[in-house]
Amino acid sequence: MNPDNLTTAQQLRATLGLGSIFFLRMFGLFLLIPVLSLYAVDLAGAAPLLIGLALGIYGLTQSLLQIPLGMISDRIGRKPVIFAGLALFILGSLIAALADHIYIVILGRALQGAGAIAAAIMAMVADTTSMQFRTRAMAVIGMSVGMAFLLAMVLGPLLGARYGLSGLFYIGAGLAVIAALILSRLPATGQPRFHSSIETSPPRLPEVLVQPQLFRFNLGVLCLHIVLMASFVVLPLILRDYTDLQNSAHWKLYLPVLLLSVLLMMPFVILSEKSSTQLPFYRGAVFLLLASQLGLFFWHQDIRWIALYLLVFFTAFNYLEASLPAMVSKIINPESKGTALGIFSTCQFAGAFLGGLGGGLSFAHGGYGGVFMFNLLVVLGWFTILVWPWPVSTTSFSGQLDHPREN
Repeated sequence: MNPDNLTTAQQLRATLGLGSIFFLRMFGLFLLIPVLSLYAVDLAGAAPLLIGLALGIYGLTQSLLQIPLGMISDRIGRKPVIFAGLALFILGSLIAALADHIYIVILGRALQGAGAIAAAIMAMVADTTSMQFRTRAMAVIGMSVGMAFLLAMVLGPLLGARYGLSGLFYIGAGLAVIAALILSRLPATGQPRFHSSIETSPPRLPEVLVQPQLFRFNLGVLCLHIVLMASFVVLPLILRDYTDLQNSAHWKLYLPVLLLSVLLMMPFVILSEKSSTQLPFYRGAVFLLLASQLGLFFWHQDIRWIALYLLVFFTAFNYLEASLPAMVSKIINPESKGTALGIFSTCQFAGAFLGGLGGGLSFAHGGYGGVFMFNLLVVLGWFTILVWPWPVSTTSFSGQLDHPREN
């Protein structure tokens, strides 16, 4: 299949179909974030460390397998890899749904993450879209992830209160079945082609890994997701213990905070894109993260302070989540772009795992405040590295590249 020969309608259908698959899978993963720690405490063997591990373990298997599975899809085709990944997700969801011990839930979450199909889906998008249409197609995929997270934060507490932890895993399995049905209706792509702007190239890994600017971005997304996942080890429990909100009503806090944070971060995205350098905005967002964790460390017993500092956190989080991938794209050789983004995404999922692990450990030894102190130290280390003088000029943050860009 030559994507240049496809009509706009055909490309749109493929993009929406693949975006839906991406959305359904990520929604099934994210659905557990706002509620898992609330309900996992009732499982046999539950302990703070193991609850944190159950929350973040999917990030470990996802980070280890997404690049290899993307490469396998170059050899055997996109659809077989995506079907296999969805099958693993369904298996993991069913195992976790039937579990009565925390270890079994951890196993199920690990299998959910092992269905690491992100790279294969992105490659299939490239197989089915022309260069002119591809930017819009990738934007659809990106928006699907953001929408999945927002809806999961709202619907997770509601569905969890009604169906329990097992019910959420059954819902995740059902969503993956729907995703498989959507995939079966999409046309075959023919012989897959390697896309350097989308996929990881092993020979280019050394070139990408030694770039100091990319190190800052990879470290950034790693720390960002450490803090996110560690926070949700305890945030649902804090809302249960220190507020009048019922478990099913936690969305009443999350929804307005998330929507307002998106509105607040948009001007900063626009201003940073117009600015000659994005570095001050990057540092400013990390400083806001630092302030949010400091505030939650001292004032997590009152819902008004929780709402305020969550708003600060998600404003910074949304800005960085939207801006960091764009920053990576601006400073890398186009032929290495897919490799750079593959490493970036790997760091993102590794952060989810380390956040769950670190959040569980710090909760076990320091309680609620211990988790926010852990986050504070992570962000402080990140900010220190970000402002540390580097031997490479920071002009690359301003859109000037180390290599010529693609026209």
